[in-house]
Amino acid sequence: MPKIKTHSGAKKRFKVSKSGKIKRAHVGRRHILTKKNTKRLRHLRKEGFADKTNVAEVKRLLPYA
Repeated sequence: MPKIKTHSGAKKRFKVSKSGKIKRAHVGRRHILTKKNTKRLRHLRKEGFADKTNVAEVKRLLPYA
């Protein structure tokens, strides 16, 4: 069997934790930050986890993660 290619976009956006959860960054941290309050930006710094409805699809895109 040939190797399966990892999806380039997915490998930049997702990491798999030791427990198998899919870690991801929050959206809304790129630009137009002046109108967003400090509390909101502080919470966006923390990592999020992919929703259970998307986990199977992300794991398919990252076969060796």
